[in-house]
Amino acid sequence: MPSGAALRFSKLDYAVDAALALAQVAMHSGDRVGLLAYGREIQQNRIAGRGAPHLRAIVESLAMVHAEPYEADHGRAAHALLSEQSRRSLIVWITDLAETAGTPDVVEYAVQMKRRHLVLFAAVGQPDLNDRVARRPESEEEMFRYVAAIEIVQRRELLLRRLRQQGVLAMELMPGALAGSLVNQYLDIKDRSLI
Repeated sequence: MPSGAALRFSKLDYAVDAALALAQVAMHSGDRVGLLAYGREIQQNRIAGRGAPHLRAIVESLAMVHAEPYEADHGRAAHALLSEQSRRSLIVWITDLAETAGTPDVVEYAVQMKRRHLVLFAAVGQPDLNDRVARRPESEEEMFRYVAAIEIVQRRELLLRRLRQQGVLAMELMPGALAGSLVNQYLDIKDRSLI
């Protein structure tokens, strides 16, 4: 997404689009695909399957996913997935990183899930932060925003580096590039026989 570009859709819309694109490519490649979408509660849960009817069920499930105004319960989602998916699998976790002082729960649960599965962790990027960091501040107020944006960007990079050091395939992807990047990562994982 070019600098200065506003999001045309919500981050959730981009995540749903990416999940659907990935499901289509994976099923076309002969893989089984499941879906777990959550907020404070599990919103949609489809166990891994194949075929056109299963893909239609995933599309219907994705259409019912909705945003919530508070932090999701990542532990509930990780527990549900770990209890249902015992066979080693590729887990593609599309999420946002909460701006908290401590380590976000989602990072801890991604590391926990990595013990059994190959985890591809996709943090949805924030184009506005990158734009703010790229602009030279021209006032005191802009300087405060600039410094805050740098701190957030550096913190996100640190969290993603920590995940990579723990063996998680972690990356930050801008919303408009989410679907294409995840499909390419999936194909690369298949080509390298990582799962």
